[in-house]
Amino acid sequence: MAVPVRRASIVHSPTGLSERDIQLEAVMDGHDADIPCNDGFVLNPDEELQLRRSISLRHERAKLSRTNTAESQKSEKPVLKRTVSNMFEKVRSRKSTIDSGSAPPRPQLTLKELEDAVAPGSRTSEEKDNIDEDPNTVWWDGPDDPENPRNWSPILKWSNIALISCITLLTPLASSICAPAMPEIMKEFGIKSSSLAAFTVSVYVLGFALGPLVIAPLSEVYGRVPLYHICNTCFVLCTVGCAKAQNTGMLIAFRFLCGVFGSCPITNGGGSIHDLVPAEKRGKVAGVFGMGPLLGPIIGPIGGGFLAQAKGWRWVFWLITIASGFFTITCYICIRETYAPAILERKTRRLRAKTGNPELRSKLDTGRTKYDLLRHSIARPLKILFRSPIVISFSIYLAVVYGYIYLLFTTITPMYTSVYHWNTGMTGLAYLGMGLGSFFSLIIFSHFSDSLMQKRAALDHAAIKPEYRLPPLIYGAILLPIGLFWYGWSADAKVHWIMPIIGTVWMGMGILLIFMCTLTYIVDSFTLYAASALAANTVLRSIFGAFLPLAGTPMYNKLGIGWGNSLLGFIAIALAPIPLVFSRYGEYLRTRYEIKNL
Repeated sequence: MAVPVRRASIVHSPTGLSERDIQLEAVMDGHDADIPCNDGFVLNPDEELQLRRSISLRHERAKLSRTNTAESQKSEKPVLKRTVSNMFEKVRSRKSTIDSGSAPPRPQLTLKELEDAVAPGSRTSEEKDNIDEDPNTVWWDGPDDPENPRNWSPILKWSNIALISCITLLTPLASSICAPAMPEIMKEFGIKSSSLAAFTVSVYVLGFALGPLVIAPLSEVYGRVPLYHICNTCFVLCTVGCAKAQNTGMLIAFRFLCGVFGSCPITNGGGSIHDLVPAEKRGKVAGVFGMGPLLGPIIGPIGGGFLAQAKGWRWVFWLITIASGFFTITCYICIRETYAPAILERKTRRLRAKTGNPELRSKLDTGRTKYDLLRHSIARPLKILFRSPIVISFSIYLAVVYGYIYLLFTTITPMYTSVYHWNTGMTGLAYLGMGLGSFFSLIIFSHFSDSLMQKRAALDHAAIKPEYRLPPLIYGAILLPIGLFWYGWSADAKVHWIMPIIGTVWMGMGILLIFMCTLTYIVDSFTLYAASALAANTVLRSIFGAFLPLAGTPMYNKLGIGWGNSLLGFIAIALAPIPLVFSRYGEYLRTRYEIKNL
């Protein structure tokens, strides 16, 4: 069934091309993991023939690679690279001509040119006449196809969203819930090193660094639901391992594996929300989903402290096992696949078996092998991290801030037990300040972020730019060092216990503003490669979150809690100009350092 072509508007992308030009280039080159497939991105007849030829050529090359010699393969690669490169150069050249007003906005590449550019010398025959209704192309059965997740009933949609959001809250919560129980764990296992105790907490986040690099590519190949089921099940088993640990090494190993498998809902959850909810309705849903990774680590120690005091530290992990086991079983029953390429591929296999037609292909089939998809997806975040000044700068900033969070998780408990003589249960309440601050900032950001962007655009008489997201980030950059100084010196002076907690309120507000503004800025700046850019950011900040806490106790022992937090505050002040620089020069840097052909 023919589907109307949906044109993308011109946006401020890092390549300087329209969003459709970028997406078209990605489709033809076979790396379209971040393209909004469910939005109805449909090629026009010329582009459809171009894609079919590109896929056909990749299939033929894969077949030749199994039969030809290594020398023949070697000679073919430069030819393909030159022809495809020449084709995309025509697209860019054509766009420049259109923007200058010297030509009508109609592609001038003829069918013959497209055929010669993508697959010179290959068959053309009847494909030109049957582009729109090719019987071998499998696509949605019209705009109301019930298999399209966007057309699911509200109950089915929200049951999936609720399950994903609950798991996304649970796995980050598990990263810090054992922090107040560390004195008991140290006593039972005979841990003498405070750095080793801190690493026992933060090693979970090291798993968050490794997990996305493996899970995201696998979900691109096999779909989201198989990864949810496998990772959720493994997460439950590894949490049981934590509860049954007999020594420090066993506990650290299982905590690391919990982090690896627990990163799945964080990695794939945003994609699932995108699959289900259109952009104009996604804001509130994304806000609810985003509370998990941000608030989970903060509220975890609150309950963990009282549970460890009442039942012992092992029951902290048994509680996570029970909760995650319940949601894992519920997911097996209720959750459904939302990833469009996976749904269409399964539909294609069903139709092949039913019709006996082996030529059927999904419209989203890129022709790449599973190995190519995995290799490409794993390498892409690392390339973006080191090629884009936007990603590397903000990744370093977020990495330091994220490290501060887990450094505090490992030091608040000993500080309140030694300075204010709180018991294990009471120390969990000390984390309430950061949770309240984060919650306040989340409400403020969700309410004002979009309206501020629109007002800035109206004042500048310009289109909306990603840099309009950054003003709240400046306030976050100010609040964070204020909170660090407040917390450190009030605890150093041993004033009333509420004063350090008030300091953590300012810190929580600053941290959440920095996180939300930075992540939305990256998404707005890297439309096609947003998921890969966020994956790069996640890897770097998780490494900092795992290892920075190891320096916490030695630093406080040497400098004291006042000057120790002042050092952290001075580092935060040194990084504060980053949002100012990108507010002024971000657009230039986005266009100067293009991200393409990744």
